[in-house]
Amino acid sequence: MKVVLLKDVKNIGKRDDIVTVSDGYARNFLFPQKLAVEATPGAMKEIQRKRAAQDAREAEMLAEAKNKAASLKDKVIALEVKCGDKGRLYGSVTSAEVADALEKQHGIKVDKRKIDIGDPIRETGIREISVWLYSGVTTPMKLDVQPMKK
Repeated sequence: MKVVLLKDVKNIGKRDDIVTVSDGYARNFLFPQKLAVEATPGAMKEIQRKRAAQDAREAEMLAEAKNKAASLKDKVIALEVKCGDKGRLYGSVTSAEVADALEKQHGIKVDKRKIDIGDPIRETGIREISVWLYSGVTTPMKLDVQPMKK
């Protein structure tokens, strides 16, 4: 029997998948638990409509991420930190500080977990970092770590 899954079912499929299961499994488990409905033509059209809307949202988000990436590419984020005489920082630069500076300077809000600074930054200077904007869309940026003016 073909059914449309309403929720993710372990070892069967994900939500909105159309799968073939035995009649007894569908009648005795999936239907009473409200995990699936029978795959009628109306249900199939509803699934296709949902998938088309989801694909449109995905395409819109991808295009938006690509535009952000193009606008941020090779831009510089300036960050002032406390440091010693020879440019050695007292702590290290965190991705949260970089995310705050990116939002203040360029107006783009990015989650701190989506910023890859590589090795811990403990010295002043210019570093190359990458910012993950969307699945498959990352952009390189420069981080200019400067000593704080006294």
